[in-house]
Amino acid sequence: MKRSSIVFILLALITFKSFGAGSITESASSIRYLISTTKIDESKLKEGDLIFHESVSEFSTAIQLATNSIYSHCGILVKENNRFYVLEAIQPVGKTLLADWIARGKDGKYVIKRLKEAEQLLTVPMLNKIKEVGKSFEGKDYDSWFAWSDSKIYCSELIWKIYKRAANIEIGKLEKLKDFDFSSDLAKKYVKLLYGDNLPKNETVISPISMFNSDLLYTISKN
Repeated sequence: MKRSSIVFILLALITFKSFGAGSITESASSIRYLISTTKIDESKLKEGDLIFHESVSEFSTAIQLATNSIYSHCGILVKENNRFYVLEAIQPVGKTLLADWIARGKDGKYVIKRLKEAEQLLTVPMLNKIKEVGKSFEGKDYDSWFAWSDSKIYCSELIWKIYKRAANIEIGKLEKLKDFDFSSDLAKKYVKLLYGDNLPKNETVISPISMFNSDLLYTISKN
């Protein structure tokens, strides 16, 4: 850890102590953010890498229960002005600075994966195509209904479609909504909120865990 980074963390601790109990949550979040940014060795990263983490919302927990996964959110790394960003489907689809994306996840934990044949497949022209396809989705609304159309997009759908359309690579196995486990009370709650009594069981979906477990990928970084 660089000396300057340690100084920033100490300043955060001082701020935490100065403002007292009322700022405990905010200060703790700031400290996690500072710590997470010191652990990112961006020299090992490449555009096109996929990043996964656990979001901190109730809806995220419902997704984890339904898909039997610790990971509920994912994105793809792109580079602009010599800095890494995560292109992700939130509201709306857009790019988030990598350090900010990591800090937003539970406890700042993440896993970054890469195509096993990235050196051969992800040429400069191919990466430009990947970014071009990704850009076509920017600004679209987040799809909490998990429909397979392009009108709205959810996180794993975004990545899957980018790789499929740019490189004809299918990362992860496509499934149907009926393949997921909606037996938990929380999952049932969101199924009712989103679909009422009309769950579209045959809707095509791609889950974060299906992409995470793809044998086309390998892990390059985690904390």
